[in-house]
Amino acid sequence: MNATELSKDEYLPYFYNYIEQAGNVELLDGLKSGLENMMNFYKSITIDKLEYRYANGKWTIKEIMNHLIDAERVFCYRAMRFARQDNTALLGFDENDYAVASKANNRSLESLMEEYRLLRMSTITLFENFDDDMLVNKGIAGSGEVSVRALGFLIIGHEKHHKNIIEERYL
Repeated sequence: MNATELSKDEYLPYFYNYIEQAGNVELLDGLKSGLENMMNFYKSITIDKLEYRYANGKWTIKEIMNHLIDAERVFCYRAMRFARQDNTALLGFDENDYAVASKANNRSLESLMEEYRLLRMSTITLFENFDDDMLVNKGIAGSGEVSVRALGFLIIGHEKHHKNIIEERYL
């Protein structure tokens, strides 16, 4: 299954751009290739760019890296809850508050990369163990309903979105 096969009722319209960026890749293949691609991408960024802001109030590359880690962790938590048929509505989160509180600029590139690598490996294992019934389960997150499989594709597309921003505005 790939993101183009999702129905519109499996995610909020707000997530459309991210889901679209996931493209025609199989879910597990996208998570695995994303790990390799992002590790190579992060290694290619020069140290002087890691704390650069292209405009006042914008995140640094380190903050974007930490944002991707935080968001993936939240999306996986939601996916696990919904896969287990937990019907509790889950609140949204403010990524800007998280970015400030993360203090990502105090961390090394290696530390951020290692956390990302370990998290993505855990994400892959989580999604490998969801069966077809679990993948189509839905729950309420933030202001609407989302399926487990849509959350997986959201991880893939969200990462591609931010990689494109880094390439276009930071490098």
